[in-house]
Amino acid sequence: MTYLHETLERLKKSSPAQAEFYQAAEELLESVEPLLEAEPRYLEHGIIERLVEPERQILFRVTWTDDEGRIRVNKGYRVQFNSALGPYKGGLRFHPSVNAGIIKFLGFEQIFKNALTGLSLGAGKGGSDFNPRGRSAGEVMRFCQSFMTELARHIGPRIDVPAGDIGVGGRELGWMFGQYRRLTRRFEGALTGKGMEWGGSFCRTQATGYGAVYFAETMLRSRGESLKGCRCLVSGAGNVAIHAIEKLIQVGARPVSCSDSTGALYHADGIDLTTLRRIKLEERGSLKGYLEEHTDAEFTPVDDYPAEGHAVWRYPADAAFPCATQNELCDADAKALLDSGISCVAEGANMPSTAEAVDRFVRSGIAFGPAKAANAGGVATSQLEMQQNATLQQWTTTKVDRRLQQIMIQIHKRASDAASEFGQPGNLVLGANIAAFRRVADAMIDQGAI
Repeated sequence: MTYLHETLERLKKSSPAQAEFYQAAEELLESVEPLLEAEPRYLEHGIIERLVEPERQILFRVTWTDDEGRIRVNKGYRVQFNSALGPYKGGLRFHPSVNAGIIKFLGFEQIFKNALTGLSLGAGKGGSDFNPRGRSAGEVMRFCQSFMTELARHIGPRIDVPAGDIGVGGRELGWMFGQYRRLTRRFEGALTGKGMEWGGSFCRTQATGYGAVYFAETMLRSRGESLKGCRCLVSGAGNVAIHAIEKLIQVGARPVSCSDSTGALYHADGIDLTTLRRIKLEERGSLKGYLEEHTDAEFTPVDDYPAEGHAVWRYPADAAFPCATQNELCDADAKALLDSGISCVAEGANMPSTAEAVDRFVRSGIAFGPAKAANAGGVATSQLEMQQNATLQQWTTTKVDRRLQQIMIQIHKRASDAASEFGQPGNLVLGANIAAFRRVADAMIDQGAI
């Protein structure tokens, strides 16, 4: 048994029943094996053992009152994983699927995503198993205030700066920031994704979706290709998916799909962004309602999905953007995409492809942008918001968007250069992992055994 496999086995014993965390750790460790062989100092300094264990794990009770006056209880989490490069940075997720393993997987991925940006960012992640769906605005506000009452003592602009994620948008961040101000009596950048009138940054809401498209453009440009005219499959119908669709339209591509918890939508003429926004952002309804205005579109309910996989990946297209959630694209989906002639996949969500699907994409030689790289636009723009907060300034949309494009181009260069250095040009999974690992590990060595 190799050293890396021994590390994974120890991890499974010390952190039982955390499958997504093991998956993220295994992908990283397998990718950096060539680096460890070339530079044994990383093993000598115990970098692997230190990286897979969070610096701090915070678990707390969140007590709140529903509209009927009944006291409810949820679990709250914040995992502060690594601060070698800067303050902990990563989103908060409110979803019933949230547990310790999900938060650790997201926090572990965040280490390397943040490192790839080249910015001064550590990594953390948090959230709760609270489900905001179906709750009144008053109930969600009371939950957010109770959640922040506990979290506030652990965060701050130079300590830990959370942002939004699934279930946590501008509304929820506003209520949490208000409670943070009430508790600390400080107006400071302790959260990102804030409203434009009280410390937010232009392009922050759009950044993850835009960034995935910018990364895909950069990958294709390096191959002498372009997104212009491409039919693009997008999964999800939340913030990332909607803004990926928006940017795809702007660059001349034709996004033809999206999905939600009720099913998958396909519109061969191209998704109508105005209708999609109204259904998902204003009405908070099912995508099936899209058919009322566009009878030529198709909707596949979840119950009619293929026995193995997701319907959204079975439509004809040239590029794919998984933008919903982890492990939404399996090996059967990857095979279907490749059989249909797909030439580009850029991951807008966190670890949306299973390990088997990633292997298939890498072996195929298509342009494949792993989440650590393609999904980094959101956190990069969060750091730009932190810079603006530190000086009480607000940059223009043009300036922020230009910086975002430059950051995504540099992420691609770092990953591409590392892949070439280790004899696998074009393998951005290996390149992104090695480039990110090396930056974090070097900082950890410089700072001593802490």
